[in-house]
Formats: sequence, C-alpha cells, structure tokens
Amino acid sequence: MTCCEGWTSCNGFSLLILLLLGVVLNAIPLVANLVEEDKFFENPISCFEWWFPGIIGAGVMVIPATMMSLAARKRACCNDRTGMLLSSLLNIITVIGAVYCMLVSIQALAEGPLICNTQSNSAATCEFSLKNLTHIHPESFDLQWFFSDSCLSPTGFNNSTINFSSEETHRIIHFSVFLGLLLIGILELLFGFSQILIGFLGCLCGVSKRRSQIV
Repeated sequence: MTCCEGWTSCNGFSLLILLLLGVVLNAIPLVANLVEEDKFFENPISCFEWWFPGIIGAGVMVIPATMMSLAARKRACCNDRTGMLLSSLLNIITVIGAVYCMLVSIQALAEGPLICNTQSNSAATCEFSLKNLTHIHPESFDLQWFFSDSCLSPTGFNNSTINFSSEETHRIIHFSVFLGLLLIGILELLFGFSQILIGFLGCLCGVSKRRSQIV
C-alpha cells in the first residue's frame, strides 16, 4: 500500500466518524426541545439548528467524498488513478460543507441561544446570512451570554415559559452543540484539503497493484 492509499483510507474513516458526530450534534437541540416542551417546531433552543449545519454541511455534503475515499483504499474497486482523482475532486464538496458548518456555528456562538435574544422565544427573527457574519467582530465574540449568571432581563423571569433552569439548560446545550460543530467543521476542512492534495498525488504517481494482478 502506498502512502497515498493509506492516507486516503485514514481520511475516509475519519470523515465517516465526523459526519456521524455532526448529524448527532445537530439533532441534540431538536430532540431536547421535543423532550422538554413536547413541541418540535416551536420554542427551539436556538435558531441555527434549523439551518442544519451538522446534518447538511458536516453530514450530507461529506458523504460522497467519504464513500469514494473508502472505496479508493488498497485492493478496492476504485483503487486506481481515476479513483484517487475522484476522491480529490469530491472533497471540494466536503470543504464547502465544512465551511458552511463553521460559518453557521460561529454566528450561533456569537449570538447565543434564542432564550438570550428575545423574550418571545420565537424563531421568527432567526436569519443566517453572510451579511450577518460581517457584523461579528472579535471584540463582540466574547461568549458573554454563556459566562454571565443570566442572560435574561428581570422581566423575563415573570414569563412562565422561561425560567432559570431552562435558560441554563438551553445555554449549555447551545454552547456544546455549536462549539462541537465548529470543531467538526475545522477537522473536516483539514481532512478535505489533505485528501485533495493526496488524491492528486495518487493520480500523478499511481497506486499499488491489486492482489488479483499479482497472483
């Protein structure tokens, strides 16, 4: 097995684990809200899980490159120059998905959970866009909503649907989910770029012979 094939196999298994983690993390706030409130489309923990950064960006968009990387390892049906080239090209989609996951996670972490942004606790004001990202500066990205004792105004405690325990739960889930998705996006970006390079090297330099050709 050449180093190109070995690294391609490692990339494939790594991306498989990351995409599964991304899907699970994205589903956590949706499931938690369903368990807490018995409502699936109302009162979400935040706005940004509905942009599916883990399910679409870190999940679905990573599947083609993952399958090709696993198929292009030693003695598989795609273990040739074409397979290496395809594994490289498909990882461009992985990079795009990873960047999308990272951007949504960054905006989610900067703005905090929905309970800290509006007393109405409605997703009507949720909007993810590149324009919104331009308003996020390093000095505003201090996670004050997470480290402060409470992000609710005093009038917020009069609302029966909002209390300190639910706020604390939402803040922890929001922080854990989107920090995890940000790390997953970064790792997928690194694995994607590495496979783009390794795939092109495998295409140019060739791969080892299949066992059926040796026997």
